[in-house]
Amino acid sequence: MQSSSIKVFTDFSTGTRRQWLAGQRELSMFAELEASTRRQWLNCRDLSRNCRIVACASQQNSDGGRAGRSSSSFLSRSQTYALLKQQMEVAAKSEDYKEAARIRDSLKLFEEEEPVLRLRRLIKEAVADERFEDASKYRDELKEIAPHSLLTCSSDATTFGIRVQVRSVYIEGRSQPSKGQFFFAYRIRITNNSDRPVQLLRRHWVITDGNGKVENVRGIGVIGEQPVILPSTGFEYSSACPLSTPNGRMEGDFEMKHIDKVGLQSFNVAIAPFALSIMEDDIDTL
Repeated sequence: MQSSSIKVFTDFSTGTRRQWLAGQRELSMFAELEASTRRQWLNCRDLSRNCRIVACASQQNSDGGRAGRSSSSFLSRSQTYALLKQQMEVAAKSEDYKEAARIRDSLKLFEEEEPVLRLRRLIKEAVADERFEDASKYRDELKEIAPHSLLTCSSDATTFGIRVQVRSVYIEGRSQPSKGQFFFAYRIRITNNSDRPVQLLRRHWVITDGNGKVENVRGIGVIGEQPVILPSTGFEYSSACPLSTPNGRMEGDFEMKHIDKVGLQSFNVAIAPFALSIMEDDIDTL
């Protein structure tokens, strides 16, 4: 787990914001990671030159077999999608525009035919047109072929008046799909909507990759601090999580305590589950 270099205290009652940048970086983690430049061609560029994108909606007699096959094929398709996006960027930077255009067309075809992306698009269109029966049908189909994809890349939970909002993004510039390396950044906003000051003591993350491997990460504070958050104020920070699969999830909790009285017991504030996915949703909460 890697920590970011930006932290932001927000006074919601006055609307003022004060930012401090730690270390030598000049931008926030998201801006820096998105702007990072990759200087090498991927080893499997030749593979993508010859590949054809096909939809992978398989039919199985056994529901259990179908679920397992769907999960496995979704990971494979996700990795293909990430690889194509990265190769298009590399081709464009190398001014191989003919190759970039070819990969762009492959991506468009992929996005049209990939089952998860297609169903997400159909759900969004159905809701926009108030065709809620159709939206429900598409959602059931999505739940059947890729239930984990229903989890969005953001979450929002409140515990004892402490609100925790999270938003994750996929960072192409730090990822190498051909090597099974996927880099995700996430931003957290903690808002104290209670009438008592609190201090964040510890963090606990449960990180699950696309293969179901679970890792528990515990630590003191966040980004090297144990911030005090007064009533009607907030604290924001950015961090990152590398995965060996193109999809996963995170959830956890912050251990906090009230500091207006001595000897009070600490309590846990929930961080609701959110997705780490190269196929990001279009919900923007932070």
